[in-house]
Amino acid sequence: MKRKTLTSVISAVALATSAGLAHAADKGEVEVLHWWTSGGEAKSAAVLKEMLEKQGYGWKDFAVAGGGGESAMTVLKTRAVSGNPPAAAQIKGHDIQEWADLGFLTTLDGTASAEKWEQVLPKVVSSVMKYDDKYVAVPVNVHRVNWLWANPAVFEKAGAKIPTTWDEFIVAADKIKAAGLIPLAHGGQAWQDATVFEAIALETMGAELYMKAFKMHDPDALGSVKMVETFEKFRTLKQYIDKDSPGRDWNIATNMVIEGKAGMQIMGDWAKGEFAAAGKKPGVDYICAPAPGTAGMFTFNIDSFAFFNLKDANDAAAQQALAKTILSPKFQEVFNLNKGSIPVRLDQDMSAFDQCALDSMATFKAANTSGKLVPSWSHGLATTSQIQGAIYDVVTNYFNDDKVSATETVDKLVRAVKSAM
Repeated sequence: MKRKTLTSVISAVALATSAGLAHAADKGEVEVLHWWTSGGEAKSAAVLKEMLEKQGYGWKDFAVAGGGGESAMTVLKTRAVSGNPPAAAQIKGHDIQEWADLGFLTTLDGTASAEKWEQVLPKVVSSVMKYDDKYVAVPVNVHRVNWLWANPAVFEKAGAKIPTTWDEFIVAADKIKAAGLIPLAHGGQAWQDATVFEAIALETMGAELYMKAFKMHDPDALGSVKMVETFEKFRTLKQYIDKDSPGRDWNIATNMVIEGKAGMQIMGDWAKGEFAAAGKKPGVDYICAPAPGTAGMFTFNIDSFAFFNLKDANDAAAQQALAKTILSPKFQEVFNLNKGSIPVRLDQDMSAFDQCALDSMATFKAANTSGKLVPSWSHGLATTSQIQGAIYDVVTNYFNDDKVSATETVDKLVRAVKSAM
């Protein structure tokens, strides 16, 4: 289990070293561990630094390259167990509760109360930021994962229409294939397989059964007829994906849609950054639509910062100011315009955002009210990394082995999740 691994790392470090590595930051300074090292994310980090410095606090940048954050987490463990953690670190999902459970994180409840976070954050989001019902982390943004990206020129050439249901998707894909183009741009990597499978699961199972299966790990939901149907639909996609898919990065797949080589891609809203970088305009050069059959539902992924215990009172004050600034409407706007995601605040002014973001925010709010706002398991919000990895293996192995039946695979899924718990 991941918790055992982290605990064992902590146990292996001599506690005596903490005295020699005491926190040495200047008065009122925060050290921030993140992996915003390229493009719009780096610009956003610079803005956050500037906003904090204008309040009279210092910023010490602790950037570790690597989009997935694996390298950053390795560095963080070494620093934390040596008694010298940063003020804040980019951590998300269940890892937040793990660090809190081990006693590393500080409370942000005073700032949360003053800033009325309970009123501006959806409960399903704020719950991820808490441990023992106290805020220990701050969300930066919300990514919608269940998006369909489409090239309207490809659809026009094929005489197809943008699909809103699974049946319409099959019809459109057949027409695009008949026109000599690739219906679905996809990268054959485990996380991309999981992203597409997740969208099909949401369409087939609905939000309630999805939550029972992927959040609560109910064996009946995991082993349900609807799960079998999900796997069967997932395999259907293979005929619409080109043979060069294995190992392809997601952004390369996105560019296949941009260039008109492929008609569609099922991918989170970070794909919008690729269209923007290519000078494409939503509603003109590309279409952003809910993944087929998931209109009104919203699978979310969140970037967030967890806040560590600090000894220096001035630095702790700077830390609280950082938490406040991250959730300020100004920073929420700047960061999310750069990232392609949407602000996490329900009261955010969206006048600067494009139509894709406006549609996303509208669905985000509506889904929060209707109970159709669900955490993404494929991106680490609904479950632990152990269970996520177990599902990855089952999904990808099934997709790449036509000899295995959906019914057999669902049995494997139930066993895999149980063993990873």
